[in-house]
Amino acid sequence: MEGEKEGKKGSLLFNKRAEEFLNTFKKGAEFAQQLLKENERLRYRVAQLEEENKALRKMKGEEELEFLRRRVKELEMEKEELLKKYKEVEKENIDFAKKYVEVEEENNNLANLYIASYQLHSTLDFKEVLQIITEILINLIGCGVFVIMLLDEKLNALIPVSAEGLNIKDIPPVKLGEGKIGEIVMKKEKWIRDYYPDEEVNIEDPFAIVPLEVKNTLIGAIVVYKLLPQKQKLEKIDYELFTMLAGHAATALFSAKLYSDSERKLSTIQGFIQLLTKK
Repeated sequence: MEGEKEGKKGSLLFNKRAEEFLNTFKKGAEFAQQLLKENERLRYRVAQLEEENKALRKMKGEEELEFLRRRVKELEMEKEELLKKYKEVEKENIDFAKKYVEVEEENNNLANLYIASYQLHSTLDFKEVLQIITEILINLIGCGVFVIMLLDEKLNALIPVSAEGLNIKDIPPVKLGEGKIGEIVMKKEKWIRDYYPDEEVNIEDPFAIVPLEVKNTLIGAIVVYKLLPQKQKLEKIDYELFTMLAGHAATALFSAKLYSDSERKLSTIQGFIQLLTKK
């Protein structure tokens, strides 16, 4: 009886241990299954993260590319703006240089006008005045062939008193109102041909005619036939010099003529007095 009890007791203990082992194994299997599931979940998550990372990398690359495109476009716009400003500044510099040249040329012209005017009134010697007018016509205007004529009121004609490039003996007097020279001088209007003549000098067909007058009183004229070889056309300053000569040269010639006549008369009177008082 005791043997049977011990046998039953041992069997129960074995069954209990076996059940505990099975429970432990079962728990291990369940834990392993859970680990496998968790591992599978983690692997799936890793795969998801890798895809997201790839997507993020791809998106970042596109954003960087778009940023670079925008930056290139901005730089191109800045370049265009800088080129535009550069061209504007370059144009301003060119305009400034032109204005500077114009101002410098204007200053030179004013200086020439002043020098010419000063020289004309620097002497009362008639021959010196004629020489100064000749130098102005040659050096400042560039005239190569011309005649200076004075009005003889008794003859009502222009008489040549000085010539350049022509023999003064070959130049006949010009009656006022007759021929091109006589008609223009009688009107007291400056006349300059629109084109430069290439033909030979024609005494009756000049290039320019400048009447000389003092307070609307005609005293003579400057008749130009040709310019110097290096002078192809008249500039703005040349017209101003002609205008200046029309008045200042006329005044200088008139004053010098009066002075010369008075000196001659004075010397004649003094000679006459000396003749009367001579013992």
